[in-house]
Amino acid sequence: MANPSAQSRPRIGLLGTGPWAARTHAPALAAHEGVEFAGVWGRRPEAAAELAAASGTRAYDDLDALLAECDAVAVALPPDVQAPIAARAARAGCHLLLDKPLATTVAGAREVVDAADAAGVASVVFCTLRFAPETARWIEEQRATGGWYVAEARWLGSLYGPGSDSPYAASPWRREKGGLWDVGPHVLSVLLPVLGEVTALTAAKGPEDTHHLVLRHASGASSTATLSLSAPPEAAGAAITLHGTAGRAALPPWNGAVDAYARAVDALLAAAATGTPHPCDARFALRLTELLTEAETRATTP
Repeated sequence: MANPSAQSRPRIGLLGTGPWAARTHAPALAAHEGVEFAGVWGRRPEAAAELAAASGTRAYDDLDALLAECDAVAVALPPDVQAPIAARAARAGCHLLLDKPLATTVAGAREVVDAADAAGVASVVFCTLRFAPETARWIEEQRATGGWYVAEARWLGSLYGPGSDSPYAASPWRREKGGLWDVGPHVLSVLLPVLGEVTALTAAKGPEDTHHLVLRHASGASSTATLSLSAPPEAAGAAITLHGTAGRAALPPWNGAVDAYARAVDALLAAAATGTPHPCDARFALRLTELLTEAETRATTP
C-alpha cells in the first residue's frame, strides 16, 4: 500500500469497468476533492483503458501493481468476483469501499471480513439508502424515534419487465440471483438499523424472481418485504413504511447515486482515519449475506 503520510490525498483505485462503475463509481471518484483517483483495473483491459481515459486517470493491466499504489480501493465487480479480490486488496493493506451484496455465499463474505480484520483496514459497503442524504437522515431520525410496531417494504424493479432496455439486465449474477440479492440489501440496510437485528425469518416465492420476506426483529417489531426485478414497468417502485407509536413514517425519495457514493467515500476516509468501524461495513454486509442466504433457502424448501 502507498504510504498515506507521503500523499497529499489518499489514493484510491477502482476495480471494475461495467455500467455501475462507469455511471457511479468513476464519476464520484474523479470529482471527489478528498482523494486522488489513482487508476482503474478491470477483467477486460480495453474497458479499463476506456474508462480510465474518460475519468482522467490511468489503466492498470496488473491488479497487484494498482494495489501497491493505493491506500484504498473501490470495488465494482459482481459479488462472487468482488469477494476474493476484496480479500486480496485487504491483505495488500488497502481500505475497502465495497458494493452490495458483498458476496452470494456466507463463506465468500466471511473471507472479506477476516482479511480486513487481519490487515486492520477499514471497510464500507455502499448500500445507497445509508448514504443518500435524504434517506440517511430519515433512517437516523426513525431509529431515534423508536416505538415502531410493523414495517412494510416493497421494492419492485422492472429490470426484466417488458420493454426494459437497462444495461444492468445483461448482468449474469442479477439474472441468476434476482431481486432478493440485488435490491434485498437495500431494504435490509434500512430495516435493521431502525428495527433491530433479525431474530426470525421466513420467505416465500412469488411470480418470476419475486420473493416475500417476513422478519421478526430484536425490538419486538415485525416487517415484511416484497422484492423483485421482474415487475411490469407500470408497477415498479420502491417504498418503505413504518407504523408505530409515533404514527406512520414513509421513506423519502432520494436523488441518484453519485452524490451518495461520494458520501460513502467520506465515510471510508473517516473510518480509516479514526479506526472506528462504520455501521455499514463488511461485517454488516456479512450479516446481510447470512439473512439473504437463509431467505433463499426457506423460499425454495418445500
